[in-house]
Amino acid sequence: MSDSPQDPHGPNSSPSENSENTHRGKKQRSFWRELPILILVALVLSFVLQTFIARVYLIPSESMEPTLHGCVGCTGDRIVVEKIGYRFGDPQPGDVVVFRGPDSWNSDFVSTRSSNTIVRGAQEVGSVIGIVAPDENDLVKRVIATGGQTVECCDDQGRVLVDGQPLDEPYVQMDFPFVPGELTCDTELKSGRCFPAVTVPEGNLWVMGDNRSNSADSRFHVSDELMGTVPVDNVIGKAFMIALPPSRWGTLDSPDIQGK
Repeated sequence: MSDSPQDPHGPNSSPSENSENTHRGKKQRSFWRELPILILVALVLSFVLQTFIARVYLIPSESMEPTLHGCVGCTGDRIVVEKIGYRFGDPQPGDVVVFRGPDSWNSDFVSTRSSNTIVRGAQEVGSVIGIVAPDENDLVKRVIATGGQTVECCDDQGRVLVDGQPLDEPYVQMDFPFVPGELTCDTELKSGRCFPAVTVPEGNLWVMGDNRSNSADSRFHVSDELMGTVPVDNVIGKAFMIALPPSRWGTLDSPDIQGK
């Protein structure tokens, strides 16, 4: 029988190996303790970024086709909307903007949130990162005319006029029929494109969807107290890129539609 003391680490373990295993175990426990803090920090940063710098929005409708894809029951585009540029200047004709609908535009708004508290909470989190549409009457349209300008439709080719000059709108691929001599703004049966002249109040915008035959835009609200226009103060930001899906990724143009 030997009087020598037994190795507490066992016959096949050295003190350095045991120390390394203990250190690894402490690192793993430390990671799991820190994980909730890391998640919280990430959520706070995401909230700050999307509140003050840029936000992702889900396109829920067809009103901006084909520039922006969206429809009920389909996978709509996710667009990135930057909020900084308009702090130093106003929206310009050709810009695609996201804005809060004026009160008169809210009559048909229906909440998209579940009555279940847990599901509603998950939907709110999803809206922050752009996988669920915001539960707000936030709309996306293109700026056509700004304060002081007069907009109307149409000229003899069916084009929208601003201050008497036709717009160059290559993004419009879906519109109401317009047939010179048969279906215009002067014939007995008027084209659906036609609307009377409106002078945009200072500080407001006239906005239209790129899908002219399916967009409840300024034309649809021309009888309200703002004559269908939207206050610049209601603009949240400028849409500048499609982030998802990957097949639709790309930047959004702001063409010089008035030729200035």
